[in-house]
Amino acid sequence: MTDRQVRLSRRIEWGRKDVVYMEGRSRWAAAGLNAMERLDLPGGIAAGVPVMELTGNRQLVMEQHRGVLSYSTELVEINAGNMVVRVTGTQLQLVAMTETDLRIDGHIGRVELVE
Repeated sequence: MTDRQVRLSRRIEWGRKDVVYMEGRSRWAAAGLNAMERLDLPGGIAAGVPVMELTGNRQLVMEQHRGVLSYSTELVEINAGNMVVRVTGTQLQLVAMTETDLRIDGHIGRVELVE
């Protein structure tokens, strides 16, 4: 779900600027997304926003993850803050992982975003 597809639940006055609250988002996350949209900035530069890069069906690199929830050679579930990224396939390997970044290699069949 993209930021533009998030349902708007209400508008409030916050200081002098109008902030749109979005269902499932904290006030600060909503304010950050609104500021990025007003400045026409790409989503990847926001602090703490997960970024995924899929190279063909062989490699997935994710930045700003919040931990691996489950891991096997056929399924990897990754905490991405307000959603879970579910990677399914065969011969999946968690090749590299740091506190914020990870890389999965193998035959990736599907990447799902589960809220």
